[in-house]
Amino acid sequence: MDIVTAISGASGALYAQRFIQGLVAAGANVHLVVSPWGRRLLRDELGMETLDVDALAGTKQHSVTLHNYNDVGSKLASGSFLHDGMVIVPCSSNTLAEVAHGIGDNLISRAAAVTLKERRKLVLVHREMPLSPIDVNNYKILTDAGAIVAPANPGFYLNPTSVGDIVDFVAGKLLDLAGVKHALETRWDPTNVRPPASGEIV
Repeated sequence: MDIVTAISGASGALYAQRFIQGLVAAGANVHLVVSPWGRRLLRDELGMETLDVDALAGTKQHSVTLHNYNDVGSKLASGSFLHDGMVIVPCSSNTLAEVAHGIGDNLISRAAAVTLKERRKLVLVHREMPLSPIDVNNYKILTDAGAIVAPANPGFYLNPTSVGDIVDFVAGKLLDLAGVKHALETRWDPTNVRPPASGEIV
């Protein structure tokens, strides 16, 4: 399985890292593209002064290939490169707009445009709140074009007790969307739901 993964400059580096770790654990070939603002994000939120693919993968034994953000001549920019889907996590509003309007002047937006035209799965993990009217319009454009817009909105029905639990919830949903098997606990199970405490508002 080949999954194209892109990291842009919205907050949410942990989502990207956990998603990539899930792909690696499943034995997927990961084709990674990181924007300049994505690199800044990894530095600010994960402390990576330089892009550390091993740290993103969680192991030195992985099949993660880093592709140059500026190389629009990369194989990822060609429809003849067969892959099983593309996930942009996190996806900034800027990248959302570029993809929605077919601006392919970098490898992330170009690979996304190719993914759409080839009718392959494209998932954009927009990480912004609140949404501007422009974002909402871009959501519709992308959805109408066949993309899946999956905002990083964690559920709380699993009663998370740590940031890691919340990150796993979102990463697990993304792995589901990419068709990748995983062991992260993300699915609704009424037997795991805590009953409301006495006097609690429900």
